[in-house]
Amino acid sequence: MVIIQESILKEHQRKKNTSLSPLLRSYTQKVENVDPLTFFTIGNKYFPGKRFFWTEPSNETILVGLGFSHTIEVNQSLNRFQNIEEEWKRLLITNQKNQKEFKIGTGPMLFGGFSFDPYKKKTKLWSNFLDAKFVMPTLMLTVHKDECYLTTNFLYNKEEEIQTREHELNPIKDELLTEYNLPSETLLGQDFKMTEVMPEEWKQSVKEVTNKIKQGQVEKVVLAREVRLFFDNSIEITNVIANLREQQPLSYTFAFENGKDCFVGASPERLVKKENQEVLSTCLAGSIKRGTTLKEDDDYGNLLLNDKKNIIEHEVVVHMIKDAMSKACNHLEVPSKPSLYKMRDIQHLYTPVKGIVKEDVSLLSIVESLHPTPALGGFPKEEAIKMIRETEVLDRGWYAGPIGWIDSRDNGEFAVAIRSALLQENEASLFAGCGIVGDSEPESEYKETEIKFKPMLSALGGI
Repeated sequence: MVIIQESILKEHQRKKNTSLSPLLRSYTQKVENVDPLTFFTIGNKYFPGKRFFWTEPSNETILVGLGFSHTIEVNQSLNRFQNIEEEWKRLLITNQKNQKEFKIGTGPMLFGGFSFDPYKKKTKLWSNFLDAKFVMPTLMLTVHKDECYLTTNFLYNKEEEIQTREHELNPIKDELLTEYNLPSETLLGQDFKMTEVMPEEWKQSVKEVTNKIKQGQVEKVVLAREVRLFFDNSIEITNVIANLREQQPLSYTFAFENGKDCFVGASPERLVKKENQEVLSTCLAGSIKRGTTLKEDDDYGNLLLNDKKNIIEHEVVVHMIKDAMSKACNHLEVPSKPSLYKMRDIQHLYTPVKGIVKEDVSLLSIVESLHPTPALGGFPKEEAIKMIRETEVLDRGWYAGPIGWIDSRDNGEFAVAIRSALLQENEASLFAGCGIVGDSEPESEYKETEIKFKPMLSALGGI
């Protein structure tokens, strides 16, 4: 193994730190090919309830984290994005002279997410997920362009603690790096009972919001609903991830464990990606089902591209994201018309927004300015969020919030946590939403959410 990156806080640096907080040791090794799901599975033996998994649509970068060597949490704060960023910067008062071969997605980094609305009334369902939680993994596998790297992170107070901690971790790393490919069992055909959470109340809320839109109180509001699944046995998260990766290859696959709960999903929607000075966001709004034949699929796609309601819904999202990105960037590139983004069960109107970020703009500040987009909240933003808070019949928790990662050089990527579920041992809550406008009909919107439940239902064995 060859060490390509090492970042260690020295004792003389600590003397400058009046708070005498623990020091960070982080180093990255290039390793032989490791199967990410095998790494994730074995990790449960040593770090139960403290794992995460992430891959983006191109599969160019896969991240698997084990253990929480450092945790940053914020609850019910308007400044939660800034709080996370400030705490992360405090931790990174570190010597990085040996990072000439720095690889994006390696070294010290945080993975985590935010709730949709920190001021929505909380329920027991999301008791294990605060309004913002980010973790620095103890061990992290990074697969980037078919190369594998293993990053080790831990905090220490005295130099002599380093050898002890490495002695504890070395046999774990040896096992993780020698197991190559564990078979995963499919969940397809699993029996479960499903309960819809207040479907008639949800339809009534659609009527109420539609009337308020017609009265000019707001232009668009996204309303989400929930179904609850009950299995005979505990859900194996590795199998769910495997199914999502196979069935939804054009999505971000994510999983974040917190004790016995795990938030997992396959989102088609990027919120923002930052790589050095380049940033990329995605406008994804307006949807229709896939066809059973090529001609039928094309017909549905053409219908979507020319549907007035969906075009207006998409243009609202493009306008908002362009406005937010223009404040963060010196230059923007935005296509004049949307194209189609085809998933397995659904197709969307799609417009990418690219830019060159200004020097004083951070990744998390862009995340804050974009969340929530009109595709997940509505428009105008504040009025829509207030209406959701007062009208929606569920606690979204982390559903539709930003989830992703950020490294020590402010590179990173966040997706919008849709097409997702909260797994709790042998139970699962699935979430789906749709944009409500003036001519929305409750039954039609209800059927749209049924389409959006399909990715998670399928991954859990329901289709």
